[in-house]
Amino acid sequence: MSRGAPEPRPRRRWALFAAAAAAAVLATAALVAGPLAAEREAAGAPPTARVERVRLVRTVPADGSLEAVEATPITVPSTLRRPMRIGWLVEDGSRVEAGDPVIRFDPTDVAKELVDAEDTLRSSDLRAGKERSQRGADLENLDRDAKLAAMELEQAREFQKKDEEIFSRHEILESAIDGELAEHRREHAASARRTRERLSDAEIELLAIERRQAGHSVDQARQALDELEVTAPHAGIVVLARSRNETVRVGDTVWSGMTLAEIPDLSAMEAEVWVLEADAGGLAEGASAEVVLEAHPGAVHPAKVRRVDALAKPRLRGSPVQYFGAVLELSGLPPALMKPGQRVRATIRLDEVDDALVVPRQAVFDHRGERVVWRRAAGGGFEPVPVELGPPTLGRVVVTSGLAEGDEIALVDPTAKPADDEEDGGEDAGASLPYGAGGGGPG
Repeated sequence: MSRGAPEPRPRRRWALFAAAAAAAVLATAALVAGPLAAEREAAGAPPTARVERVRLVRTVPADGSLEAVEATPITVPSTLRRPMRIGWLVEDGSRVEAGDPVIRFDPTDVAKELVDAEDTLRSSDLRAGKERSQRGADLENLDRDAKLAAMELEQAREFQKKDEEIFSRHEILESAIDGELAEHRREHAASARRTRERLSDAEIELLAIERRQAGHSVDQARQALDELEVTAPHAGIVVLARSRNETVRVGDTVWSGMTLAEIPDLSAMEAEVWVLEADAGGLAEGASAEVVLEAHPGAVHPAKVRRVDALAKPRLRGSPVQYFGAVLELSGLPPALMKPGQRVRATIRLDEVDDALVVPRQAVFDHRGERVVWRRAAGGGFEPVPVELGPPTLGRVVVTSGLAEGDEIALVDPTAKPADDEEDGGEDAGASLPYGAGGGGPG
């Protein structure tokens, strides 16, 4: 073979490689073609489920905290008949012994009231002493005026000019007028003395009343100073009072009789929980429940609903979400876990339905004003069947009429148009909406 002749072997290798690659592509296409074709064939069929008969237990979740059944309240003393400001208080959850200080009030206002009341008391005593001294001097002067008027009257009567042969008519009239004037002066002096005496008695009585009031204020202020410290009545754990999940704090203003803390009895505990208003249908006293402490999630404790609030209310200020409060009675809780304020999660059993027909909630639709389920018909298609619903759960709902066990139902609306068609032609007036959409739900 000459040097210029072509070599056939490299070309043959490339041809064999190309043939092998083509065969691999054809084999892969053959493997993928089958599933893709099957998916294309099943693309128009909606997913389905079978109606089954089960024992349905309807539960509702709740959360809250552990509280003592009985507790000794610690309140603002009733003798403190004024707003008080908290100056110091023990930390929430602190253990105390009998007689240990729990709360101290700011003494500034009470001390100022004591000083003012003592000043008023001293002022009343000084004014009363001054009034008594002035009264004595005034009465002495009035007594002297009365004596002088009596002497003038006596002299006027003794030396009255009555003889018409000796005195002129003018002198006789003038003497008579002098006698009458002396009589009036004596009466006026006596009347002025009585009036001054009554006024002085009244002024002294008013000052006595003012003094008693000031003395009462002094006693109250001194008693308040003695009661500015509130101590624990017995040993235990102090739990500060809460309002909207906030405890009382230093600087808060409180009033007489207001509960500021409590020392719970740890021998008996209960759970105070909250249930969403939308989930509280059927919540009633006596319902069984299970409680789990968040600090000990591995243990489940049996409980029973002891009380349910009559009205729903928000848990947080400004939140529109409403909750029903409930109290769960616990039994068999170990003493080591009896700590008030612990967070708990509860599952409350609302009701049980034996031998109930249930379907997935997504299989129920609002169709032309009534609730329906799309059931497989004898011809292979689906037909809307009106149904009546019973209690719902999170994922399933009871059907009381309209279906039978074993019926095959669609999980989506088989008449619904694809998204592309809806964009082109708009929403069909007869299309179904999933159960619960637009406010639908069990009655």
